[in-house]
Amino acid sequence: MTIRPRRSVLYMPGSNARALEKARTLPADGVIVDLEDAVAPDAKAEARVRAAEAVRAGGFGPREVVLRINGLDTPWGMEDLDAAAAAAPDAILVPKVQDPDQLVVVGRRLEALGVPATTRVWAMIETPIAILDIHAIAAARNPLTRLDVFVLGTNDLSKETRAALVPGRAPMVGWLTQVIAAGHAYGIDVLDGVWNQFQDMEGFKAECTQGVEMGMDGKTLIHPSQIEPCNAAFSPPDSEVGRARAIISAFDLPENASKGVIQIDGRMVERMHADMARRTVALADAIAART
Repeated sequence: MTIRPRRSVLYMPGSNARALEKARTLPADGVIVDLEDAVAPDAKAEARVRAAEAVRAGGFGPREVVLRINGLDTPWGMEDLDAAAAAAPDAILVPKVQDPDQLVVVGRRLEALGVPATTRVWAMIETPIAILDIHAIAAARNPLTRLDVFVLGTNDLSKETRAALVPGRAPMVGWLTQVIAAGHAYGIDVLDGVWNQFQDMEGFKAECTQGVEMGMDGKTLIHPSQIEPCNAAFSPPDSEVGRARAIISAFDLPENASKGVIQIDGRMVERMHADMARRTVALADAIAART
């Protein structure tokens, strides 16, 4: 089983050369070079050139490099997409995805430009329409669309629905879990939205814990100070990894090869728990390989 850790994914403005240089040294699992919200309209053309150059220059090590374009219905969207395609990042993040057709448009453009399949597509889920149609969007995952990750845009979702962003996110929990269920049903990772009060570290840690408990694969970040606690929250604890290895070893014994349920340390364990254990170990090993 191959897993790419996406515990912490940091937004960095595509117009800020110093920030992009710093991103090469930060312990985040991924970096989103942003051409959308973080860039003023009169700076978007320059930011597009600068961001593409930074992506092509490389030097990000094991960090996943994602370029967020402007919406396809904006004056900058298609030029952003072409520039991103030429830079060939690990992924292109498409904002405000609301239906599968948008992903098809992106996929066909990447195919026409001859962009290698290694450049994947991430989709921002940040509108009520996207939530209501999330199953269809997730079901559009195929070789053409290259869809790999859903990124929750909780700030925009709050704006569009008028739901308050409060500790615990009670007004949004139902929507978030819908996205997680649809994404994981089709093998799509789901990244949580940002925590805006970056100086409130206790609140941030609580939201990370909530994301882990809900089944998120990681969280998007707005400040480097959030990286370490986010990595800690989304890394399986050593005790959990140890239990997972024990479950795998027990089911791998010849005498248990045909059993669906076995007893380990006085506890009944089903074979599905072995599948879950293999994912835990694969994630732990992938995280260890990064250090």
